Amino acid sequence: MAASNLKNVAKLILKLAVTGICLWYVSRKVDWTLTWELLVKSNKGWLLFAAILFTVSKIVSSFRLNIYLKNIAVQLSEKVNLQLYWLGMFYNLFLPGGIGGDAYKVILLNRRGEHSIKKLTAAVLLDRISGVAGLGFLGVIYYFLIFRNESYGGLSLAAIPAGLIAYYLLVKRFFPSFIKSYGSTLLLGIVVQLLQVLCVYSLMASIGISTNQNHFIFLFLVSSVVAIIPFTIGGLGAREIVFLWGSNSFMLDKHESVYISILFYLITLLVSFVGIRWAYKNPLKASLKKAD
Repeated sequence: MAASNLKNVAKLILKLAVTGICLWYVSRKVDWTLTWELLVKSNKGWLLFAAILFTVSKIVSSFRLNIYLKNIAVQLSEKVNLQLYWLGMFYNLFLPGGIGGDAYKVILLNRRGEHSIKKLTAAVLLDRISGVAGLGFLGVIYYFLIFRNESYGGLSLAAIPAGLIAYYLLVKRFFPSFIKSYGSTLLLGIVVQLLQVLCVYSLMASIGISTNQNHFIFLFLVSSVVAIIPFTIGGLGAREIVFLWGSNSFMLDKHESVYISILFYLITLLVSFVGIRWAYKNPLKASLKKAD
């Protein structure tokens, strides 16, 4: 137990260190005063709308996870599933050095529902993968919109059917229990990412960005993939570096880029904090029906 605790502390220290280094690097390239001024002058109505869109995206995500759970005979009401999902979001952001939110969901379901760790882990993992698939789908579209007049830009759309086939084969080969929900979960994965893209459009609208919007969205999609890699606290720092480097490549305003990145993180933080309610009240208590 002591060794496990030491490992968790070491992971947290490492994540804090990497996050700090990333933010230190960004701070050397931008003037935080100018970024703060963008926030002060921003249209708060658009910021509220961005938060609403992000919240809806997470609700849709919880529906997608419940489909995967039902594939392995885990019967949860949408309400209880949403509470469990929100609890996982809270743990992912606020307890980054210990057990992750996804792992905690697996443990709770295994303890209360007597479902195998292997199948539950597969459901949660595939839920994550479907999110990446949605990012890839939209990423290709925005890549085409930006580079369609350049060499090979027009061929980028060919990656969509190839990617969908590859994803189908991956699910069929490694997650056969979930193949029947391939279409519905893929669609929900795209909807989730589309809602978050609209969230970023709202962030742009809050400070009047009306040009190069496709470039900002493309950077957001790339940064979302990078943020999944768990080497910083909730993607903080890593996402900002992607926006910073991307703004240099696309000749965008770096302060507007960092503004979008930071505000998206803050919205994520605020929405995820709601999950603290179920950290003290087990959402599965007397609600989970055991599988037949």
